[in-house]
Amino acid sequence: MTDTTRNLFYFGCIAALLIGTGIMTSWNLAITILNFGLISAIMALGVNLQWGFAGLFNVGIMGFVALGGLATVLVAMPPVGEAWAAGGLRVITALVLGAATIVGAILAYNALPKGRMRTLGLLAILIVGFFIYRAVFDGGVQAVEAINPATTGYLGGLGLPVLLAWPVGGLLAAGAAWIIGKTALGLRSDYLAIATLGIAEIIIAILKNEDWLARGVKNVVGLPRPAPYEIDLQNSDTFVERATSLGIDPVTASTLWVKAIYAGLFTVVLLILFILAQRALHSPWGRMMRAIRDNEVAAEAMGKDVTARHLQIFVLGSAICGIAGAMMTTLDGQLTPGTYQPLRFTFLVWVMVIVGGSGNNLGAVLGGFLIWWLWVMVEPIGLWLMQVVTSGMADGFWLREHLLDSAAHMRLLTMGIVLLLVLRFSPRGLIPEK
Repeated sequence: MTDTTRNLFYFGCIAALLIGTGIMTSWNLAITILNFGLISAIMALGVNLQWGFAGLFNVGIMGFVALGGLATVLVAMPPVGEAWAAGGLRVITALVLGAATIVGAILAYNALPKGRMRTLGLLAILIVGFFIYRAVFDGGVQAVEAINPATTGYLGGLGLPVLLAWPVGGLLAAGAAWIIGKTALGLRSDYLAIATLGIAEIIIAILKNEDWLARGVKNVVGLPRPAPYEIDLQNSDTFVERATSLGIDPVTASTLWVKAIYAGLFTVVLLILFILAQRALHSPWGRMMRAIRDNEVAAEAMGKDVTARHLQIFVLGSAICGIAGAMMTTLDGQLTPGTYQPLRFTFLVWVMVIVGGSGNNLGAVLGGFLIWWLWVMVEPIGLWLMQVVTSGMADGFWLREHLLDSAAHMRLLTMGIVLLLVLRFSPRGLIPEK
């Protein structure tokens, strides 16, 4: 079997799973799985750039995804005029003062001679700057969060089209990745993993607790959409006539049409990112990255700046995760910081990359679709299987109750089994790197 035939077979199986889901359950569920599968494939593509190209072990994926979701609020939501009038300027001024304090500390550290004077000067700048920052910031935050906290209590966004939030989400994640990379990429791989995980937790904690920024755990709902609302389609005579002529209920048709629009947009983004990643992989830059991954010492001896190249790929991969996060928040229609669970979903994305094929962009896309389908469908399939197995047992029998209750754990069990089988029989993934 040639590589092309094998790849067509794998993606044909994914298509068959989605079509089978639509036939056996509902097309609504099938298209929902497709949409989240597209987003998962984009996340896996970003992680594959970092790990498959450069060998960077980043487990802070959810932090960059959360920044992408934050970008959706900051770009697309309308500004809250009363909050800006009450304390918006004070908050922005405080943030500028905080940044100026950090920059001043860095400049003082570089300008002053090594010794006690540099230490005292650095401490003085940081302490004075901190108290000034807090004096301005706290009052502004209290004023902003006091404005109708049940529905707003935050500054809002810029009121721009929501599609602009997707590249902005990538830029926001890239900026955070640059700051993180400048401090953490010199660490060994295991320490880098710990550092990125900790920073992801910090980012998510900020989103949960800073209500002035994005309402914290009170969530931001009613995000603008790039697709029409279902109720508007149902009130359109033209749409109702077309749906009726096809023998589809207008309510069902409106839901399917909206999700199909999202699927089209997500597919375009995935194709663009995939083409760019493939061109990067087969370019001299991509070959250099893989050389650094395989032997950093030899690459450095050939004159390659290993740290700078690691920073490049770390920023690029994180930007892709930020774009995926903005897309996911747009699809959900709300920002819910409490749902970003670093360990759980980071594990899931890493399984996608490992199962699909680390170092192969097509494999990462395949893993995104396959693992997400399993994540959604394994639990109902497991429940059905347990019902079949226990059908001959009496109601209330302890073994029947235990097996039925265990169906809720089928997801993690299946992920573990799939990972073990792939590592045993195809350790380089279903579509391995050439």
